[in-house]
Amino acid sequence: MKISVATTYTDPVKRQDPWKEALACYEDLADEIIVTGQDWPYDFSWDYIGKTFNEGFKKSTGDWVLRMDIDYFIHENDMNKIKQILLKYREYPAVCFPQYQFFLPDRFQLKTRLCIALNKKKYPNIELNGGGDMCLATIDSKLITARDVPNTSIPIYQYDSMFRNKKVIAEDRSRFAKAWFNYFGNFEDRGGSDPEKAYNAWYKSVETKFQFHTNKFNLDNHPKYIKSKILDLKEDQFGHSGFGLKIYKENFIRNFLVGKKDIYLGPKINNLRRTLNF
Repeated sequence: MKISVATTYTDPVKRQDPWKEALACYEDLADEIIVTGQDWPYDFSWDYIGKTFNEGFKKSTGDWVLRMDIDYFIHENDMNKIKQILLKYREYPAVCFPQYQFFLPDRFQLKTRLCIALNKKKYPNIELNGGGDMCLATIDSKLITARDVPNTSIPIYQYDSMFRNKKVIAEDRSRFAKAWFNYFGNFEDRGGSDPEKAYNAWYKSVETKFQFHTNKFNLDNHPKYIKSKILDLKEDQFGHSGFGLKIYKENFIRNFLVGKKDIYLGPKINNLRRTLNF
């Protein structure tokens, strides 16, 4: 069984992405790493994202393709488990993983379940053009969801803007807000093309999401590839203190219980639904 990792990055040093660490992680798991998006234009339309993801999938020659953002990591202790899971579920189009979203290194939220392990050998007609962002996996124009395929409890660790400073985040959010406008004709909740407005809209969204980051996490348990970068966080980087992020007491217990349910029961519920076709 051959495994490919397809990822995307553009000017990762300027954008302060953990790209070297991510590639080191992928090298330990995969037989092949495919990188697209290195010539990504500064001004683009939102549909370009899915097209770039799809290019990486098409170029991959593995039996299975893991479609990874450059801030996605896999723990070194989980890699052999993943290989066994892909062998076990080789008749399915995809396998779904929980996404642990980190803003700060000591806590996370299970943000969503990612159908990112894609069975290219058996389902070469998979496309990455689905969902609201037009970059999720589909077969024959039908979105592959967590209810359709096997779910594992092995997490994907996502370090969302953790290593970026405010200036880089503001420029990045402005750029993506303009891309959204170029395709959809509006900014929705992205603030606008002005970097300050785009940053403020992003931070407002982050404050809301952070209320669900109720799962405490030991720093020693991060993947080995990213530990030193976490320990070296500076005050001007988002992951140092979240630029003042706080969790409020209101709804804390409810959010805490929802988070635990998602982690421990989510995969079992989805697998049961798939088995019962419910």
